[in-house]
Amino acid sequence: MDAVVQWVRTEWTKTSRGGPEAARRNAAPVAFPLPPGLASAVHEVVMREADSFEPHTSVRELPDPGVALQEAGGLLRVRPPEASLFSMPRRHRRPSAVRLGPGEWLRWRINYRFVGFCGGEWSYRLDTLNVAYGPAAPDVFLGSPTRRIDERAYLR
Repeated sequence: MDAVVQWVRTEWTKTSRGGPEAARRNAAPVAFPLPPGLASAVHEVVMREADSFEPHTSVRELPDPGVALQEAGGLLRVRPPEASLFSMPRRHRRPSAVRLGPGEWLRWRINYRFVGFCGGEWSYRLDTLNVAYGPAAPDVFLGSPTRRIDERAYLR
């Protein structure tokens, strides 16, 4: 499969919901340059409040269980990212799959609120899934996407 995925995850608690910490969280990028020579892989970037939103990266090969991609008829079908069963708000109606042609790319954003099991503390996560179909330059996700899906919701 000739696709490159960049999954950017930002995680925080109520500490970063307001004031200077919220400004730091909101300044976290939704895209990064790809590692040189990356092809048919998932480039994951995780930024956590506990690490002052410093990016930590890893690379995995495709296919990846967290990313639903399928090639057919010269197009790449990207299904919605899995919404966590333990997250809020519930998303009963999700966008359908997106089809990308060669050279196109998609930015899909979705956010979540989680309740801790041992005390009920809330935590939050914003996932940005950038998907390019075909060979991708290292700076591909730093520009404007061909397609956008925004599932961000009010998290309280």
